[in-house]
Amino acid sequence: MSSEALIIFFLGGVVMVGAGILASNLLAPKSSNLQKAEPYECGVPTQGTSWIQFRVGYYLFAILFLIFDVETVFIFPWAVAMKKVGLSAFIEILLFLIILGLGLLYAWKKKALKWE
Repeated sequence: MSSEALIIFFLGGVVMVGAGILASNLLAPKSSNLQKAEPYECGVPTQGTSWIQFRVGYYLFAILFLIFDVETVFIFPWAVAMKKVGLSAFIEILLFLIILGLGLLYAWKKKALKWE
């Protein structure tokens, strides 16, 4: 692929995204009121400040969930193409699963999965 084609492709992407944002700003219905500017708290009015600090355990749990969620995204296409690619794909996915298993073992040992 030549550099001119790459630049045209990039500029085309920027123009398409910009056109989509501009079109949504121009065509979308607008309704502005004070209630829409408030943070959504499941319909229950907030008591005290809404800016509280969460424990780091919540974030670690969410990151671990995302890691293993992404793992499933990689395993499905591999399973579909396994017969076509052969033994090398099996070894690669086995290595991938071992690395993820070691990560899970590390998180388990550090008690990152313990919900308190």
